Amino acid sequence: MTEGRKIQELMGAPGSPYTRKMLGVMRFRHIPYRLERQSRIANASEDRHRKQRVQAKVPLLPTFYFEDDQGGEIAVTDSSPLIRRFEQEYEGRSIIPSDPALAFIDMLLEDYGDEWLTKAMFHYRWHYDADIKKGGDILPRWGGISQPEDQVRPISEFIRARQIARLSYVGSNEVTKATIEDSFKRFIHLLDKHLTEQPFLMGERPGASDFAVYGQLTCLALFDPTPQAIILAECPRVYAWVETVEELSGYLVSDSDWLDLDNPPETLKSILAEVGRIYAPYLMGNAKAVMEKADKLEMELDGKPWVQNPFVYQAKCLQWLREAYAGLQVADRSRVDGVLKDTGVMQLFEA
Repeated sequence: MTEGRKIQELMGAPGSPYTRKMLGVMRFRHIPYRLERQSRIANASEDRHRKQRVQAKVPLLPTFYFEDDQGGEIAVTDSSPLIRRFEQEYEGRSIIPSDPALAFIDMLLEDYGDEWLTKAMFHYRWHYDADIKKGGDILPRWGGISQPEDQVRPISEFIRARQIARLSYVGSNEVTKATIEDSFKRFIHLLDKHLTEQPFLMGERPGASDFAVYGQLTCLALFDPTPQAIILAECPRVYAWVETVEELSGYLVSDSDWLDLDNPPETLKSILAEVGRIYAPYLMGNAKAVMEKADKLEMELDGKPWVQNPFVYQAKCLQWLREAYAGLQVADRSRVDGVLKDTGVMQLFEA
């Protein structure tokens, strides 16, 4: 562990769920940071203070900046490995459970939030007219508040066109629309019920999975009008939870606050059953399509047709989950198996 608290520099945007995820993590963990706003619009008053930055291999948000062994700058973008890196670099207020079996469940739910719940986020934002309009209107203005309309307008149209084109990889289309929306509604109700038992997925303190779900819900609950209306009407507790998780720097925790995996609440098992119902079979089908180099992923999901472009990164997610499961000690793996029994998740590790 490093001594002191070095300031972590990153670039992000308010509309990026992964930016919000990582800002929430750093606030809770008391990691000091300096956030540089992403901007697609020239801004003389701000640009004169900006550093020249290296580009990440895959330009995603948030982008974190570190020094390499030679003192040069490197750019890193994947939130889940960054969380594990910060566990090594900053002491205290961990968001990885100390129980290896619970840490695996946390990883599984973090992956669900990052990789499945994000389908609902992209779908709602770029499928419905009101959401498309708001996204296109607001996203470019975050990076250039004072810019004239003639500069903002083409950026708005560019963002709308680019994001709508990406829906083929997310899996949002007329064939999959009902599956995505039904799954989203089931999840928010399951989360709502779970929050009547304990304040976080991982017990009385948040895990990485809490911040992953929170990140997606900052868009679904707080920004995009269509899912926001659903959450406010049906699950106001979830809306309140999102605003609570936004700032947890003053939330006090102890080692005893983690969920007891040997006596988990039924509400957690219900959420895991949703993962097994929808995300596990999707991961299996996507990995098969990637392995076969198929042009399209076509499968049945939750009793309905599902079609999208194969997603190589999510095939890697399945591989990482399997590696983590195989890496558990026999006793811990047995405890995980007991929790996942009858949820449908075990198909990921039995294939």
